[in-house]
Amino acid sequence: MSQYIVKIRSIQHITPDVLQIVTDKPAQFYFTPGQATEVMINKPEWKDKKRPFTFTCLPGRDYLEFIIKTYPSHKGVTNELLLLKKDDELIIHPAFGVIVYKGEGVFIAGGAGITPFIAILRHLQSRNDLGKNKLVFANKTKEDIILAQELKYLLGSNFINILSDEKTKEYPQGQITQEFLSKYISKSIKNIYVCGPPPMMEAVEQQLSNLGVAKDTITKEKF
Repeated sequence: MSQYIVKIRSIQHITPDVLQIVTDKPAQFYFTPGQATEVMINKPEWKDKKRPFTFTCLPGRDYLEFIIKTYPSHKGVTNELLLLKKDDELIIHPAFGVIVYKGEGVFIAGGAGITPFIAILRHLQSRNDLGKNKLVFANKTKEDIILAQELKYLLGSNFINILSDEKTKEYPQGQITQEFLSKYISKSIKNIYVCGPPPMMEAVEQQLSNLGVAKDTITKEKF
């Protein structure tokens, strides 16, 4: 399989446990908004440890961007990413992924499951084609909301948040429930995109089924 070594241009926290990593882009490298790649750290002891991360920039940019949730307690790849700096190197592979934009609808994301949708929404905005797309975004706390200001700018009132672990004046507290989704989902919606932790996705799929949403309208990918 082809692989490419890319140098890190910048690396920074955008939430307490989420990194934004910008790298060089290989010549002729292409991906579709929503797709991911297998990433390895270019150090001898980490070259055999691949992890899938989603591209969050537009395909036409001269760089690649990844937004990655880190898990320091796991002592794995994402913890090692926290130690990297500008000019360190990553190894990436060709793009893959099943989340592709099929038309206007509702995006439902849990935590870092937002990442496939970031490039899609940015791409739609670049074409002035955001339309009436909605984003339902579940997080633990307000500071966990990835790119909150940008998403609010893109979607306005169609940026819908729910927080499980924090009470705020802006957002409802709790988990995504069938009752909550019923405010934003109708049988007439032709496209629903879901990405998040497996338990969340299973619950949402059942809730959508209970609301009469056909399975073939749902595009999903675990992260």
